[in-house]
Amino acid sequence: MRTLSVLAIAGLMAVGTAARADAEAAKATATGLCAGCHGAKGISAADSFPNLAGQKKGYLITALKAYRDKSRNAPMMNGMAGSLSDQQIEDLAAYFSGLKPE
Repeated sequence: MRTLSVLAIAGLMAVGTAARADAEAAKATATGLCAGCHGAKGISAADSFPNLAGQKKGYLITALKAYRDKSRNAPMMNGMAGSLSDQQIEDLAAYFSGLKPE
């Protein structure tokens, strides 16, 4: 139990020291990689693609990492997320979570 607590604290400290998400840096990636399905401002024109604008940052990070490592299976998203770094995922999550849903 004590080992688990130490590991949890270490994990939280690592999160605090990680590079901060940069929504501005994600604009180009979002426009080039995501906009075709999810819309230029994170609002999809098609019912088959979810809106990303205003989505919770933590959810977006978890989802993109799951698509990237293929623990969440969606071939199109697995391919799109497959080349993203952790920093790019953080940036994209900051970008889309900061957009206002329409």
